[in-house]
Amino acid sequence: MLAGLYLVLDPSIRPDRPLVDVLRQAAALGVRLFQYRDKLATMKAAYTQALVLRQAATELGSCFIINDRCDLALAVNADGVHLGQDDLPVADARRLLGPEKLIGLSTHNPGQVREAEELKPDYIGFGPIFSTATKADHDPIVGLEGLRAARASTTLPLFAIGGITADRVGEILAAGANGVAVISAILKAQDLEQAIRTFQRPWSGPSRPTP
Repeated sequence: MLAGLYLVLDPSIRPDRPLVDVLRQAAALGVRLFQYRDKLATMKAAYTQALVLRQAATELGSCFIINDRCDLALAVNADGVHLGQDDLPVADARRLLGPEKLIGLSTHNPGQVREAEELKPDYIGFGPIFSTATKADHDPIVGLEGLRAARASTTLPLFAIGGITADRVGEILAAGANGVAVISAILKAQDLEQAIRTFQRPWSGPSRPTP
């Protein structure tokens, strides 16, 4: 499961597009990994939105991760949490969530990747691979060379993130990523279905039926 397209659902990217509709459409097209991220909402508003998304993901057999907040992940019984470098330590998150939940960790440089190898989250995010407008204060761009170096430093499942467009997925996978985490390139797409299908192509064998 920890491979392929990982769709990050952030309401600030396209406020007019209901996240639950995006999740349902993406799941119908084969996406199985979703993360809910909202840096601006109150806890109550985030809980209300996360609960709707959690229920939809459960109905559709998809994995639902909460960004940053272990308390919110527990409140909606999410499948796990994705932590940043300044969030709760991995070991403490594991104690809170238990052994069955997934824990992801964002990494941005070789030192953080090596540290993650010791901390043993279930997967890591690594980036930004390319320039991204999603985060104004993002870490330095690592590029494909940085991605190759990260892959050489860990055996953990690795998702590349940051400025990824569908035409770059092939080279990102060739550099060692197990999957790509995507936000704007899908959420802002005029044709949501076409954008998802295009991102899915590298994992679609020639004999795989169209969903």
